Amino acid sequence: MSSVGFLGLGKMGIHMASRILDAGHELTVWNRSADKAKALVERGASLAGTPAELAASCDIVVSILSNDDVVLDVYEGRDGLLNNSVDGKLFVDMSTLRPGTVRELAQRVYSAGAGFIDAPVSGTVGPAKDGTLLIMCGGTDKDIEIARPIMDILGRQLIHAGPVGQGALMKLVVNLPLAVYWGSLAEALAMGSSGGLDLKQMLDTIQDSSAALAVLPLKAPNILGESAPVAFDISNMQKDLRSMLETGGDLGISMPTTEGVLSTYAAAAESGLGAHDAVDVVQFMIEQSTKNKDS
Repeated sequence: MSSVGFLGLGKMGIHMASRILDAGHELTVWNRSADKAKALVERGASLAGTPAELAASCDIVVSILSNDDVVLDVYEGRDGLLNNSVDGKLFVDMSTLRPGTVRELAQRVYSAGAGFIDAPVSGTVGPAKDGTLLIMCGGTDKDIEIARPIMDILGRQLIHAGPVGQGALMKLVVNLPLAVYWGSLAEALAMGSSGGLDLKQMLDTIQDSSAALAVLPLKAPNILGESAPVAFDISNMQKDLRSMLETGGDLGISMPTTEGVLSTYAAAAESGLGAHDAVDVVQFMIEQSTKNKDS
């Protein structure tokens, strides 16, 4: 079996790394906060002191990190992945990045003699635990076939969208309608609440209509105020929307709907809700409508 390195033990990464370890692969992990690796180390994973140390000890390096700047720093910063010889290794980045960032990074990896795949995912914590993520890949056929045994541990389906960067673009395409849906749902429920409709009744009615989305029943309890773990937060949704707008701009696409939704998430983040689940934008809009009505 391949020796695998895994960087980024956040909400999803910890479960993805655990699945790789459970499958019998030799696993080395790295995270900025080393304490998050403790449970994996206790189960047999090795802990690298730096990304460079991790890359030196592994055939395949998988990363899922928070944003473009963090990924670039982990690859190219002090003690970064590319600071030592990586000839013949394969890097698989599963972060949600701008396609331009992915392509630039891939060229630097290729120049170092290694392979590169961008492989962002659709799905949050539950699918990461269960290995049922949808994985969208950009890269060569050869590199993707090398990575496939690891990807099959993590996902229910691997989509080869084209060359490097196309996986990142596909991820933005998939996430944009969802972001707009939550934003439009927030406005609809705020309008109904302001007009005196019951929140639960509105949600029940929407779920029984053509306006329902498959994920809505899973998120309805959050919207109704029940406590639940954060799967994907408002700050990350805001970050992704900015990436969508920048990518659309690069391609000459006007995206006024996306701009409007971004303004909603930005306002929610500025109010202190950045770490809250993305669907909490609904309660934010309802509260704002109440304040506006009372003022």
